[in-house]
Parts: sequence; C-alpha cells; structure tokens
Amino acid sequence: MAGRKRLKVLVLCDAVEPTHPNHTLAEYLAGDRQTEADVLQAFGKLGHQTDHLVIFDSLEPLRQKLEGFQPDVVFNLADQFRNNRAFDQNIVSFLEMHGIPFTGCGSTGLTLCKHKAISKKILGYHRIHVPEFVVIPRGRKGVRPKRLKFPILVKPLKEEASYGIAQASFVETDDQFRERVQFIHEKYDNDVIAEEYIEGRELYVSVIGNNRLQVFPIRELVFKEVPPDEPKIATYKAKWDEEYRKRWGLVNQFAVGLEPSLERAIQQTCRRIYHLLTIDGYGRIDLRLTANREIYFIEANPNPVLAAEEDFAQSALKAGTEYPQLIERIVRSGMSALRE
Repeated sequence: MAGRKRLKVLVLCDAVEPTHPNHTLAEYLAGDRQTEADVLQAFGKLGHQTDHLVIFDSLEPLRQKLEGFQPDVVFNLADQFRNNRAFDQNIVSFLEMHGIPFTGCGSTGLTLCKHKAISKKILGYHRIHVPEFVVIPRGRKGVRPKRLKFPILVKPLKEEASYGIAQASFVETDDQFRERVQFIHEKYDNDVIAEEYIEGRELYVSVIGNNRLQVFPIRELVFKEVPPDEPKIATYKAKWDEEYRKRWGLVNQFAVGLEPSLERAIQQTCRRIYHLLTIDGYGRIDLRLTANREIYFIEANPNPVLAAEEDFAQSALKAGTEYPQLIERIVRSGMSALRE
C-alpha cells in the first residue's frame, strides 16, 4: 500500500435465497463461499476500508449502500440475480449507468461471452478456430444438420461452470442427439448449443488487464485415469466433484511440454479473443489444443472464480503475483477501465 491511496471498497456478493435482515458475514461465508472469504481476507491485508453487501432479488439495497457508504470502487463478485446467471450483466449495467467504478468485465463483454454461439461467430469471423456448431432453441426438435459431424457435445447455450454438461452430453448417434437436446430444453429451460467434439488437450489461459494485457502461465485439466478411447470432457462433476475427480485422476496443473513458439501463439490468440469479445478486468479463455497444434476456442469466462486455490489465482502466483497483490491489481484495473 506504500504510496497508494486507501480506498473505500464495497464487496458485492450474491445469495441463492433471500437473506434475513440481521444476517452476519460469518453466516454467509459458512455457505461454501471460498472466493468471498479469500477476497475479504486479502482486503484485510491490503488495508483498504471495506464493506460488503449480499443481494438476491432486489437492487434497492445496493442503491442504498452506494448512497450511504459511497465507495471508490465496487469489487463485483455477484454473478447471478434471483438464482439466474443470465442477469449478471444487468447488475453491471446498473453500476455503469450510475457511473460507479467496479471490478471485472463490463456488460457488453459479459453479454457476448454468455451467449456461446455469438462469441463463436465473432471469433470464427476473425479466423480463430472454433468447433462447427448449431443452436437449437427451446420449442424446436433436436434435428442434427448434416454438416455437423459426430461425435458432438450437446450443452446449454448460456450456462457457466460446466453446468448441464455430463458424460451424456457426448453423443454419437441421432437418437442420443435428440434425447440430450430435449433433456436440456426441459431440465435446464435453456436453448442448446451442439458442437463438434474437439479431441485434444484442455487448456485454461488466464488474462488480466484492460488495454494492456498480461497472460499468466497456462493451466491444463489432465485426465490421468480416463481410458484413451473415452471422451475427455470438462463435465460439471469433472470440475466440482472431488470424489469424481479422484476416481478418474482429474488434475488441474500447469501445462507442460508446450514449445515456446506454440506457447506464444496460444498467448497471442488469447489476447485477440479477449479484445474481440470486449472483455476487461480479468478473464479466463478455455481452449482445446489438437495433436496437430491447432488452437480451438471453446469458451470465454469473464470474472472467473477468484478463490486462491483455483486456476486464475494459481496462474497469477506462478507469474509472481501473490494473492493480495492480485486483488489489488483487479481493483486498480476496475478503477481505470473506460466504460460508457
């Protein structure tokens, strides 16, 4: 903090159900909120004046808190509203319209990245490799276009964190295709994106900044115990179920064996993706790297999970940025972002 102004920071969080008026921070953090706990602990070390607010289904408490606390910046950890992750950009829009500096991605980037088909169309237009895909809206039958070749991954169009992705998402026949499309339409009340499965390494590339970007060391999801002839996909369980991960030897680690020229190509591709999708603040780009060294875009994640043990923070640490300093950088990036 030497030479830095002490800031007033409002840490904005979300809840999955209404909170009672006298809820405590300890009660909130007890509900599996590792990111929020880590961020607040980092602010304790940084010395900024902080307050927190948890929202569920009303922005009125936010308006009141902004008026009363008058923060210099909002540290935005709220990625859903009324349990709907599609509303994350609306929370940010509220802050943008009121001219309040905030951390992470603006509303345009959140909107473009949330819609997996739009992001792929933009990047495909700019000659970045994307899987062949089709969108099947709710209310339409799951008919596979002939140009879409098996095997295919069938996923919710606008979900995050692999929600709705399971081994059954990997389909190899038209019957399986129809069944999975109908399942997602009904179970998740979501349109479908169906895309050709790209065989290759699953890479996660963390990026920080607005105009001038830093790309952190590349992480990889390794499938150690999955048989060679089985699909290797980042399902919901593969990301979040520890017992499942142990059973199949799923490990997130730093990518090894990437030639310097290939690593530079991956970094440059991710910088382009970050700018083309108007991401700012910080983000993570998910890629597939084929045996022929082709780099395929899978999806972009603005405001990825910030818990200290997760990929983004671990990549920053590998690059020499300790966790409190990472949080400080995100704050300063939010304050310097130019948004309209």
